Amino acid sequence: MNRIRVAIQKSGRLSEKSLDLLQRCGLRFARSKDKLYWYGKDFPIDLLLVRDDDIPRLLLDGVCDLGIVGENIAEETMLENTADNNLEQLRKLPFGGCRLSLAVPENSGFQTAADLDGCRIATSYPALTRSILSSRGISAETVKFSGSVEIAPGLGTADAISDLVSTGTTLRANHLVEFEVLFESTAALYGQLDQPSVEKQDMIDRLLSRLDGVLLAAECKYVMLHAPRDAVDTITRLLPGAENPSLMNLEGDPDRVALHAVCRETVFWEHLEALRGAGASAILVLPVEKMLG
Repeated sequence: MNRIRVAIQKSGRLSEKSLDLLQRCGLRFARSKDKLYWYGKDFPIDLLLVRDDDIPRLLLDGVCDLGIVGENIAEETMLENTADNNLEQLRKLPFGGCRLSLAVPENSGFQTAADLDGCRIATSYPALTRSILSSRGISAETVKFSGSVEIAPGLGTADAISDLVSTGTTLRANHLVEFEVLFESTAALYGQLDQPSVEKQDMIDRLLSRLDGVLLAAECKYVMLHAPRDAVDTITRLLPGAENPSLMNLEGDPDRVALHAVCRETVFWEHLEALRGAGASAILVLPVEKMLG
């Protein structure tokens, strides 16, 4: 039988959450001795644990069928390899958020990205930076740095930097100021545009269905409460993102019902207070572990 290979980051900020996501999809793996290749036990999907920079290339070369990687890395690879630009983003994932931003030395006088026209910008993402600036009509020279991009202005090798930012602590430590966001990025599941075999596509579709269920469940809450029968319509409208609720009679109390509903949006304390104000009682909000539409 054909097996699906999925590449994920070996170590780093996406590694643990990528593995957790796949495990919540019901996948279990037997680890190899070198811990770089994990064999799927209950589903014909195997894991390849590699550097995140290598994942797009492994997909383009057909070594792997799917990969979880940051959008910034996937975009950079595709812009560098326009001849075989055939990666498809299958699902955007709710972790690994960061931003590619321009930063300049304090008191540099730069105000906007346009002020960097003709300047030198140090970055680990030269293709993505050039593409975004070019789309804005800005011509700047990109100086590629593999790491420690923030030291480039101090060394005199660049006027500004384009780097990934999460908290901005590293920028401040190097007396740099973030002044414009170029690209917002999260982790995403990618595949190839080339059509796989029917058998592989069926397995990919099954995985995507499970993944959708996990992602949907993470956003949903199961709400149970007691309500006056004549207040059901009002209470239903107060439930965020709820479909038609289930109603059950309460033993010995014909004027009240038990109401159960799946809310597809976040349930805040303000929602609970509004429900209580409408007459609801015994309100319980529970997480949803798995969900299929």
